[in-house]
Amino acid sequence: MIITSTGIKDGIIDNRYGKHGSAFDINGVPSYSLPFKVEQAPKGMKCFALLLEDKDAFPVSNGFSWIHWTAVNITRNELKDNESRTATDFIQGVNSWISMQGGSLKREHCRYYGGMTPPDKPHIYELHVFALNSMLDLQNGFNMNEMFHLMRPHILETSTLLGIYPN
Repeated sequence: MIITSTGIKDGIIDNRYGKHGSAFDINGVPSYSLPFKVEQAPKGMKCFALLLEDKDAFPVSNGFSWIHWTAVNITRNELKDNESRTATDFIQGVNSWISMQGGSLKREHCRYYGGMTPPDKPHIYELHVFALNSMLDLQNGFNMNEMFHLMRPHILETSTLLGIYPN
């Protein structure tokens, strides 16, 4: 399975997908989501799930990887720019902005893409895409651990795309 993104050029994530962009939610969190495309999905695949995380946040978030986006039941092979806020054909979980480190924002504000804001240096972001052989019974606003508990027995293949976002 191959993941590509028009938002990542030569390993660098375009400014528009984070704190250097121009789209923010009512809490000031970057909200313009990263596009991506999946090719060569495995046979038997029914949908994709995704996790966008920042492991470089570990030292600045008191020991946690920062979750920027989770989604399940994606039945198409491509998401366009900013579809986290506009699409209604897949289910999205909460991001780390709901945590104490993220300001304990309301759940309804955290069930979308919550963009990149590295506070200390450029961070490496990992977009994990999972090909699943089953749709998952989750509702908008699910927690990441719920996604993993349900999808583990259904993962056919996984692939990861890396990108660096500047400080």
